[in-house]
Amino acid sequence: MNNSRPESDFVKPGERVDDLELNGLKIIQDPGAFCFGTDAVLLANFAKVKRGETVLDLCTGCGVVPVLLCGKTAAKHITGLEIQESCAGMAARSVAMNGLGERIEIVAGDVKDARRLFGSQSCDVVTVNPPYIESAAGVLNACDPKTIARHEILCTLEDVISASARALKMSKRFYMVHRPERLADIMCLMRQYGLEPKKLQFACARAGLAPSLVLVEGRKGGKPGLKALPEIVMEELGLYR
Repeated sequence: MNNSRPESDFVKPGERVDDLELNGLKIIQDPGAFCFGTDAVLLANFAKVKRGETVLDLCTGCGVVPVLLCGKTAAKHITGLEIQESCAGMAARSVAMNGLGERIEIVAGDVKDARRLFGSQSCDVVTVNPPYIESAAGVLNACDPKTIARHEILCTLEDVISASARALKMSKRFYMVHRPERLADIMCLMRQYGLEPKKLQFACARAGLAPSLVLVEGRKGGKPGLKALPEIVMEELGLYR
């Protein structure tokens, strides 16, 4: 997977390279912007991608989910879509640094334009780690990368779910990580757009604490029937210190 060029060819001032501890894969990050967290790792572990399938990762950020999925699965091709051009450029450099250009493409663009960019029913799997926080107009700095990554400024939960439904082939799978307090909204919107919730898994930092994350799997056009999986304790997996 790795290429023969030195890491310094791909890294800009202020950025760093982090080891993903998976098949020698690494990721470029900008601490001044937004770095990936345990939610992205959990999403990449939760998503099931079969050999030869195509994946669309919405709100891809630094591209960590496509890179992790490339290392974990036999996906044929993974596309990461990111609205912030600086983040998309950094993600593309991580792909090149790992020598994954034949399997991963990073596209700079808006989730709301996904159908124009990729067409309808174009992929087998959609993954998404979207902004979690509903934003009040006029309160936040809409140009700050961290704010954009955390708050629904440039895309809403409905934008993400509707785009995912349009992109998926019938009977194919949708995977999202989000906050538990948005679960009712997530379930309602998934059913509204034809993504039937099939699996649900909560994650907490330590045993006995309330969950801080929720993972949801949906199936386009699926039959009703939701399975609750055992809770993930991140400390036990070495994901929380």
